[in-house]
Amino acid sequence: MSAGSNTPDWAALPEAIAPPQANGELLFDAPWQGRAFGMVHSLVDAGQFSWDEFRDQLIIALEQGAVGAERYYECFLQALEMTLVGRELVGQELVDARTAEFAARPHGHDH
Repeated sequence: MSAGSNTPDWAALPEAIAPPQANGELLFDAPWQGRAFGMVHSLVDAGQFSWDEFRDQLIIALEQGAVGAERYYECFLQALEMTLVGRELVGQELVDARTAEFAARPHGHDH
């Protein structure tokens, strides 16, 4: 865990659940990935859920879908959604509606 926070030292996580990194720095291929990461960090720091609770959902999401770093943040986002819905911080209907809204944006990508 990081000092002053209940989030982990990302570089020390087991490879199976660690975010993509190079030279100890987190790697983001797109802005939405950094935003998703930041949301989790902020929500954990705010006490909305624990890192352990999020980590458990991340493990489930990774087991269900990701193979390799290119899909990691898709699973990270799925774990965030599962955690938010599971804690009843947002409803599944809202998550589905926002997902559909982003998918329908005219710029050709869903984030």
